[in-house]
Amino acid sequence: MNDNFETVIGLEVHAQLTTRSKMFCRCGSDYASAEPNTRVCPVCLGLPGVLPVINRQAVENTILTALSLNCRIPEHTKFDRKNYPYPDLVKGYQISQYDQPLGLGGWMDVETDGESRRLGITRVHLEEDVCKLLHRGTGASGFSLVDANRSGVPLMEIVSEPDMRSPAEARNYLVKLRSILRYLGVSVANMEEGSFRCDANISIRPCGSSELMAKVEVKNMNSFKAVYRALEFEAKRQRQALADNVKLVQETRGWLDDVGETVSQRSKEYAHDYRYFPEPDLPPLSVSRRWIDDIKARLPELPDERCQRFTAQYGLSDYDACLLTATKEAADYYEDTLKLSCQPAKEIANWIAGPVSGMINAGGIDFESFSFKIPPEALAGLVELTAKGSINMATAKTVLEEMFNTGKSAVSLVAEKGLTQISGSGELDDFARQVIAANPSAVADYLSGKDQAMKFLIGQMMRLTRGRANPEAAAGIIERKLKEG
Repeated sequence: MNDNFETVIGLEVHAQLTTRSKMFCRCGSDYASAEPNTRVCPVCLGLPGVLPVINRQAVENTILTALSLNCRIPEHTKFDRKNYPYPDLVKGYQISQYDQPLGLGGWMDVETDGESRRLGITRVHLEEDVCKLLHRGTGASGFSLVDANRSGVPLMEIVSEPDMRSPAEARNYLVKLRSILRYLGVSVANMEEGSFRCDANISIRPCGSSELMAKVEVKNMNSFKAVYRALEFEAKRQRQALADNVKLVQETRGWLDDVGETVSQRSKEYAHDYRYFPEPDLPPLSVSRRWIDDIKARLPELPDERCQRFTAQYGLSDYDACLLTATKEAADYYEDTLKLSCQPAKEIANWIAGPVSGMINAGGIDFESFSFKIPPEALAGLVELTAKGSINMATAKTVLEEMFNTGKSAVSLVAEKGLTQISGSGELDDFARQVIAANPSAVADYLSGKDQAMKFLIGQMMRLTRGRANPEAAAGIIERKLKEG
């Protein structure tokens, strides 16, 4: 396969905005658990004679996002009709923005493999979401149902420049963008639930050239992993096509996650295919400098800024600080726990990045769910018990799981289960004698100079005491007993 090509990727991200009502009507935007077609009205169904009204909160959320992405906010903006005859668009057009969006010309710094690059943001614009299709059956007997509850929900689109050069960089861009949206509080940005959706444009070109081959749009990716895998496949497919003298065509392809490949869906549309024209039922929107300044004043501390503060204020490494600030929930949990603990900032960081994150990842939950079961004050109590030597780290991890499962405090669990650490020589002497007597070969290895054998003997002591022995005290007592013969 020819490797003298460069991959060029641009992403189009759609994020549902968290507003109480839909984009152009009073229908509630919380449709996820509603019965099909129960969150609708003549406006979001596009019935004749109705008039849309702009959702101010959605506009402000979009401007807030554009500002966080270093975009310029034009003084004048407008909405347009985007015409296309898809089954999920019952009225035959979508109210969107075309040539006068709310945000233009921004950027975001993204790190990949230790290198940070500035990736351009072409535009940030606002539109309405479409209906959801529910497919039933297969083949000739298959059919689709239309649920209009999602139709009209505020949808923000963030279009990047084609600045990404690898699937890994595209994935990292998405992860950081989602983090920013959650910090802003403008979207839950959950890819699996469909509130954060991505279409990827990918092409290749000869290294050193500015001329791109045919652009392919990839759809149907519902996770960061899927985006990465789809782009990896597509970059290889396009190179292989050229190696096989197969002409590349501009098209839309769908990602089949179960088989790990893209398939052709249709030829790629151009802007003129949508027959854009100004939305006749909505006046142009003026965005005053005062309005922009009011919105800018609401900008929170964003991930990059918080990461820099964590290194300066708490003395954390860049790695630890960026890990803790990747999500707002993790950063908040860390700082709340730190305020309630007497332990150093690094120690609390180790707990959050280690046992806590391990439990969250293993359980497939988020920090919000974790903190509901183990609030910061509960974790601070467990950290203090461990720091005082009341329990060792191995026991602490067990207690952490019990705290999550039962809702009980660390102090009550340690007392209830008799998990207090054993450090006194009087208590450990008998256990040491049992370990030495039961493991003569390990004893012989240690006495012959094999230091690894001591770790085995300590492990046996920990097993015998059900994890309650202080490892350092155990090592000292075993060594003393061996010297005594």
